[in-house]
Amino acid sequence: MQNIPSKLPNVGTTIFSVMSSLAARYGAVNLSQGFPDFDCDEVLKDLVVSNLRMGHNQYAPMPGIRQLREVLSEKVRRLYEVEVDPEAEVTVTAGATQALFTAISAFVRPGDEVVLIEPAYDSYRPAIELNGGRVVAYELTAPDYSINWEDFARLISPHTRMVLINSPHNPTGRVLSREDLEALQGILEGTSVVLLSDEVYEHLVFDGQEHQSVLRFPGLFQRSLATFSFGKTFHNTGWKTGYCIGPEPLMREFRKVHQYNVFSVHTPTQYALAEYLQDPGVYAGLADFYQRKRDYFLKILEKSPFEILPCGGTYFQLVRYQSFSNLPDIEFTEWMTREAGIAAIPVSVFYESRRDDRVIRFCFAKTEQLLNQAAEKLGRLGQFSP
Repeated sequence: MQNIPSKLPNVGTTIFSVMSSLAARYGAVNLSQGFPDFDCDEVLKDLVVSNLRMGHNQYAPMPGIRQLREVLSEKVRRLYEVEVDPEAEVTVTAGATQALFTAISAFVRPGDEVVLIEPAYDSYRPAIELNGGRVVAYELTAPDYSINWEDFARLISPHTRMVLINSPHNPTGRVLSREDLEALQGILEGTSVVLLSDEVYEHLVFDGQEHQSVLRFPGLFQRSLATFSFGKTFHNTGWKTGYCIGPEPLMREFRKVHQYNVFSVHTPTQYALAEYLQDPGVYAGLADFYQRKRDYFLKILEKSPFEILPCGGTYFQLVRYQSFSNLPDIEFTEWMTREAGIAAIPVSVFYESRRDDRVIRFCFAKTEQLLNQAAEKLGRLGQFSP
């Protein structure tokens, strides 16, 4: 049994586990973890408990309960001005990561190419490789992480099965504009490429910008599966509940895999969300809520030796440290955790090439108490010599 070959030979312990373990060992303020350290709405928790006690404890329908799919269809109509059929075009999933894996499994075959924008969320590439696909990476570069669409178009080939995008983008915080999506729509026109769009931070868009979902663009919608996360939206990532939206021909194939992957999702939570989402106000104020946290954290960073990079969305802030240290970013984050008492994530780990622009990622989805502890550490960072 020692000689069984690994299907993911290059995958080991994630940097997130490494940095969290290091933070715990040295008692560091942990801004590496990509999730909130505050709780979700008591009203939503009470709704889950209520539905559990009402007896909604057996399997939900495979695509999700009808009530939730209907309210999601209405949400999409209100936000993105597109009609989606709750019966055939909306599926409730066990988080966005499951939706992404299911979409990739449904369409990517051995030898297919998937164009992926890096730095990228770490689940994308393994899911592609497990299905025999080959990643063709388009690398974004600091400081603005913009896309040159002419260069991007050159990556599309007869072997391209899928393009995977993420906006607002983790880890860079970049938000794709209408012009970006229109450029992509033109590139994919006339092809049979499937577009997989990770939109889990759809409500976390700052400075008056508007989230441009692929659902807004008819030429993209017809070829797209868009994934969303209740965990990111309602500060309960541990509930692992999300959803996927796409046109019926694509969703039919998606559900073929979904039914054998998880079949259905936690029933009381679905009933609770269906009721909670009746009020659009539960997500309408999220951009302002997180922008205040971002702005609070930016004031903290002003006292540090870092160069602050633009953050148009998500709850992540990138900074460059090249004027402060020449250490590679992994070594720098380890040093900063050990010596200065604050943990972050090196951005090179989001690139397969391990491109190192001396950039690190902080998560500011934290209480003011924790951010204030971080402020104290960052304010004294210049006293240390990396």
